Amino acid sequence: MPKLGCRKAMNKGSENPIWQRSSRSSPSKLIACTWRRGTAYNFNTNNGKRERRMRNPEKVLNILSVHSKELRYKYERLYRILFNEQMFYTAYQRIHAKPGNMTPGTDGRTIDQMGIERIEKLIADLKSEVYTPNPARRIYIPKKNGKLRPLGIPSFEDKLVQEVIRMILETIYEGHFEWTSHGFRPHKSCHTALKSLQNNFNGSKWFIEGDIKGFFDNIDHNVLIGIMKERIEDEKFLRLIRKFLKAGYMEECHFNNTYSGTPQGGIISPILANIYLDKFDKYMEEYAMRFKNGEVRQRNKEISKLNNRVHYLKKRLKEVDDAEKTASMAEELREKQKQILHMPSGNDMDKMFRRLKYVRYADDFLIGVIGTKDECKTIKADISKYMQEMLQLEMSDEKTLITNAQDHAKFLGYEIYVRKDYATKRNSNGTLRRYFNGNVVLHLPKEVIKKKLTALQTLKVETLKGKEVWKPTGRTYLIDNDLHEIVARYNTEIRGFYNYYSIANNASALGRSFGYIMEYSLYKTFAQKLNCSVREVMNKYRKDKVFATPYTGAKGETKYRVFYNEGFKRKTDLGTSKCDNLPYLFKTPSSSLAERLIESRCELCGENDKVVMHHVRKLSLLNGENEWERKMRKMHRKTLVVCERCNSKIQSGNS
Repeated sequence: MPKLGCRKAMNKGSENPIWQRSSRSSPSKLIACTWRRGTAYNFNTNNGKRERRMRNPEKVLNILSVHSKELRYKYERLYRILFNEQMFYTAYQRIHAKPGNMTPGTDGRTIDQMGIERIEKLIADLKSEVYTPNPARRIYIPKKNGKLRPLGIPSFEDKLVQEVIRMILETIYEGHFEWTSHGFRPHKSCHTALKSLQNNFNGSKWFIEGDIKGFFDNIDHNVLIGIMKERIEDEKFLRLIRKFLKAGYMEECHFNNTYSGTPQGGIISPILANIYLDKFDKYMEEYAMRFKNGEVRQRNKEISKLNNRVHYLKKRLKEVDDAEKTASMAEELREKQKQILHMPSGNDMDKMFRRLKYVRYADDFLIGVIGTKDECKTIKADISKYMQEMLQLEMSDEKTLITNAQDHAKFLGYEIYVRKDYATKRNSNGTLRRYFNGNVVLHLPKEVIKKKLTALQTLKVETLKGKEVWKPTGRTYLIDNDLHEIVARYNTEIRGFYNYYSIANNASALGRSFGYIMEYSLYKTFAQKLNCSVREVMNKYRKDKVFATPYTGAKGETKYRVFYNEGFKRKTDLGTSKCDNLPYLFKTPSSSLAERLIESRCELCGENDKVVMHHVRKLSLLNGENEWERKMRKMHRKTLVVCERCNSKIQSGNS
């Protein structure tokens, strides 16, 4: 039997046991401590009551993360973490606010009526291994190009289990992933991928744009489980993941098996995709090391000669006293320095200098190459071969493009190119330097702006004298909304688009195109609603270059909704490093939901009884006719703990 006050190590042979020394109760009260897999119990001599102490999820996961960077370390006995109620409370807290939880899965249930009993039932099924995920309910949502995108809706219980699995997998793999991967990871985003590209791809001569055919639908289950076995030695845990992979989906009342791909709409799909493509990330890291050649690019011999002449002239100017000779040498010095600034410093065709850079976001990746086009073709062929033989994936030969770096490659909605520019700028010492040549440019294409404005129905394109002219249009479908609601919608759309493209080198140009069209589209929408002219709208609501509409607040006070006026300045303060700046640490969110459920006090009538959590999709849908609606609006929460009696009234519409 273990020593009193200690906890058993979770990982066999681990130097850092997950079961840490527990805080002791008073020696007079604590007479024994027994262990059961996953749970510790204290017996109190005062009343003989058994008190259950669950392990804190933050501590459990952060201790797991200690071994995340150890490539050969294998995790054991992970499955029993799923017996910890606190893990499910944390998962519930993390995902409860998503509106999609109010959409029923194939079991007909939503997040509404959530209670402790549902979590206890889940854990009991997991312990006995009778738990089986429900097939996802497949629906189709329209895409911007008019086509339909399939979307899977899992049941809420499955979402809870998946969120717990996701937290465990993220802890295990986050330190294991390569720094070149940016999709679906903490502290990483599209912006970090783009800034990493801009910081590390300077001087590239060619780009290879990667395109994997139907990646998320073609992930091979056996390959994925095989990759996970390299890190996880727990058959129960892997068996559970395989159950999710094989859960299938329901479409028009027909069940469809899933023989490949990740769970439709599943919470664990992104992390599983990253685990799968991490093998490719590591392959590219090794490939880049093999491809690398030379420490520095060979210097341009012409520049070397000119530099020698410049140094000689500078030295002679200090020695010569003759004014005529001094003037002549000074003129020659200026001419030689000007020539140097307009010549490449290195030999672009140096055969002894090679570099390869790589960055990936989800299934999109970009490779920058300092080398020849023939070498790029070899790299493309090697990548295709690796994908097919090792990952059972197929690269699209037509869409995996080799692009000259001075042309425009596409990545995450941006156009990427390397600037060839001998423009100069003085440094702090007053010396002219070429700061721009060879730098990577993130360019926002005009077509992207046009496509966005067209999708928002704010743009009309006309052709005058063979030239395309953009004109703003009003949005008739918004005229039934209140004025401040129309302004709020425009603000949200402008901020969303600008925030994504704010790191583009030409972001400031947004004001002259996107900002202008959106502003005058708003004026025209107001004019249509108020049946007046644009000039009258501007005179009424615009003052000192600020356009604002009044509305009445919750307490009856007059407020103003101001139209976006924060400009479109390029953001340059997003710094990225080669590695994560901070080690991965899991932070437990506030457990207010679980605490409210455990308290078992009805927030409507105040009675202490068996309770469930009542959820609504949006607070704005509550008109305050019933007491429970007024209570939720006052609390400003989309959740309300209610007893069985109050819950029956709410469900029947009598409350």
